[in-house]
Amino acid sequence: MHTDPSCSHIKEIAALKLAKEYVCEECIKTGDDWVHLRTCQTCGITLCCDDSPNTHMTRHNHKTHHPVIISSEPGEQWIWCYKDNLFAEYP
Repeated sequence: MHTDPSCSHIKEIAALKLAKEYVCEECIKTGDDWVHLRTCQTCGITLCCDDSPNTHMTRHNHKTHHPVIISSEPGEQWIWCYKDNLFAEYP
């Protein structure tokens, strides 16, 4: 994975955690809809993005301080570090 050397959080990831299912694990509990999905690279939970009404992934970050997520959208290959406010694409 190509990453920015200034982000130690992304550099620490040896293998990507991928979504187990294409659902927001919180929205399905309440029957809510989501726009896009993200997967936490610390614990592997898949939650909805900030364009979704519940913004579950950002809320997860605020609660847990897990710093890195990836897009779980088909065809998207990017990684984001909340702590360093850094975006990177990977092959």
